[in-house]
Amino acid sequence: MNLAIDNTRVNEPRDYSPAEDDDPFEPSSMLLTVSADLAGLRLDQALARLFPEHSRSRLQAWLKDGRVRQDGAAAEAKRKVWGGERLEVDVAPPPEAMAALPEDIPLDVVFEDATLIVINKPAGLVVHPGSGNWTGTLLNALLHHAPELAGVPRAGIVHRLDKETSGLLVVARTLEAQTDLVRQLQARTVKRHYHALVHGAIGRAGVVTAPIGRHPQHRTRMAVVPGGRPAVTRYAVCERLARCTLVECQLETGRTHQIRVHMAHVGHPLVGDPVYGVRRCGDALLDAFPRQALHAFRLGLIHPSSRVEMEWSVPMAADFAALLRSLGSPSW
Repeated sequence: MNLAIDNTRVNEPRDYSPAEDDDPFEPSSMLLTVSADLAGLRLDQALARLFPEHSRSRLQAWLKDGRVRQDGAAAEAKRKVWGGERLEVDVAPPPEAMAALPEDIPLDVVFEDATLIVINKPAGLVVHPGSGNWTGTLLNALLHHAPELAGVPRAGIVHRLDKETSGLLVVARTLEAQTDLVRQLQARTVKRHYHALVHGAIGRAGVVTAPIGRHPQHRTRMAVVPGGRPAVTRYAVCERLARCTLVECQLETGRTHQIRVHMAHVGHPLVGDPVYGVRRCGDALLDAFPRQALHAFRLGLIHPSSRVEMEWSVPMAADFAALLRSLGSPSW
């Protein structure tokens, strides 16, 4: 059962940029001369024209970090250029790029062309290498599936799903597509729909507007906290079952663990959530489910090359669907 919710929006951090370097495994230096048609622009504006494949936030970071030099001296973002200036831009690889190696890990590819790859991620697969998970990740699998992604920062990954969340995730095959998708995320034109099974009975649709930030005591967890980043989650009831409710969630922002934190905040934590859920509810089926019951079942975006609106849907993850059937749902 699907309850349509339009305009699902995800807002990635504004300081995020996919562009770190042209080759993530080798540092590089780029030399160029400012052309006369850029005369009168501030240097940061000129850089945006010279490097349209990079986001403005990344270019600003380069300037701040001293990676841009003008005529041999440190560059100033607000200083105007008049043409003829020589610019030198240093691009260093991120530390995690050195640990990213291809691995032959099977992928469920839903869509693929020269610009995009859409993956149906299984529960249990970490998206990006990190502390404790430097191998066996989606990034490692992507580098094996499409070796050219070694030349795209983060192997083209522009958004993530938690390790134990299943469902749709888009990957950019080019730097230009990655930058475009990040801008779509910032503009909230990417649509993402989730199914979540939550504890308790929900009577009607609702919206949670509560700021999310790091938990003040447990820094690996998120929480609703004063002064946190604005976060909005809309939800609608799909099906009511014994002791739980299946809901469809719409994100208007994309904070870490947002659905899990917000649903727990309103008294309906996700079934199987080891961080924000309940240890035992007394229902053997719910208590035995080994992960948070969360599945990204629909994804929509504007194709970076064709500018055509595209949308994909995938069936409920097998373990999630089996749980719903065991609970008496006739729909799965």
